Amino acid sequence: MNIEIRNGRVIDPKNGIDQNNLSLFISGRRIVGVGAPPAGFEATETIDAQGHVVCPGFVDLGARLNSIEAELAAAVAGGVTSVVVPPDADPPLDEPELADRLVHRAKEIGKARVYPLGALTLGLKGERLTEMAGLRKAGCVAFSQAKVPVVDTQSLMHALEYAASFGFTVFLHPQEYYLARNGNAHDGEVAARLGLSGIPVAAETIAIATLTQLVRHTGCRVHLTRLSSAAGIAMVEAAMAEGLPLSCDVGIHHLLLTEYDIGYFNPQARFLPPLRTEADRNSLSHAVRNGRAAICSDHTPLAADDKMMPFGEARSGATGLEVLLPLTLKWAAQESVDLPTALASITCAPAALLGLAAGSLSVGASADICIFDPDAEWVLTPEVLRSRGKNSPWLGHPMPGKVQKTLVGGRIVHG
Repeated sequence: MNIEIRNGRVIDPKNGIDQNNLSLFISGRRIVGVGAPPAGFEATETIDAQGHVVCPGFVDLGARLNSIEAELAAAVAGGVTSVVVPPDADPPLDEPELADRLVHRAKEIGKARVYPLGALTLGLKGERLTEMAGLRKAGCVAFSQAKVPVVDTQSLMHALEYAASFGFTVFLHPQEYYLARNGNAHDGEVAARLGLSGIPVAAETIAIATLTQLVRHTGCRVHLTRLSSAAGIAMVEAAMAEGLPLSCDVGIHHLLLTEYDIGYFNPQARFLPPLRTEADRNSLSHAVRNGRAAICSDHTPLAADDKMMPFGEARSGATGLEVLLPLTLKWAAQESVDLPTALASITCAPAALLGLAAGSLSVGASADICIFDPDAEWVLTPEVLRSRGKNSPWLGHPMPGKVQKTLVGGRIVHG
């Protein structure tokens, strides 16, 4: 099938394209022309994108698929065409057969592409290493402990040495176990007033300091997930400036919310790491704006009962796939960030971190495309969410930007 997408505002941050009334030409599964069709091209289908933005499909660096059918439907409804899945499933993704099954099931469903992170250690217990080479052959793009720490630093060092010997990337959540294990909110004014157990910024910075030294020692490429503090971002930026192979991402909710959004024990605002101060939020925002951190949805679909309990007992996390675009647009408007820069943080920037062939509209690239109306406004309610997780601090709030169509490999999978 040959498709022409015409009359839209085409934005491709990787290639520096931002142009109105530009056509995009697709043949089979790939983009074959931008602006002008290749010789002999005849469209069998035309999509009129008048008044809409045409951009690469979004790349999400962390989304849990508790129900793979529902969550991949949620992904494409949100314009997300590539999903990186952490290994803390049930059971954990610690065997090649499990990763292979996940990849094949995603292909059968035919929605978003799935890129699993293999477990770094068996059962995520932080002890014995997994069969990383086998997991890589089964489709794992990197290795991770999700948000489960490796308490034994020697075991972690050996894991990074092994990963480095194969050139594998390791995703790690920087949080010192003993400082964070009993906490449920940022260790600050709000937690003190509400009588909540605090997680200090030091839990993040001590972990980053340790990981930085291990990266320096092993040469392993490490991606730090869901940074939450100004001090943590500053340490990562210093390591990057030194030339160490470190990168990082920020959860979208941490770019818009602070500790004060806990309100009076609102369990929908419980996250791990916790929401921190306005100064922390500002530093995270600055890092994303300047391309030193990518944005991630940290999609965590939960049952209603998981949030209908006291703050300290509620599970952490929020649904994110279907609000990744609107919350990114909300952040961009709040911070006066131009649209191409905002879209870069959820397209080419996360794709580059893993070396994925995604996040661009280059000729020859797979036709993974999002078409959205930047001026549309809708209200987030449980009923509109395709995800089985209806948990979000944004329920009842107006959302900017509405995905009209999503294409994966040249097929319309939403809209």
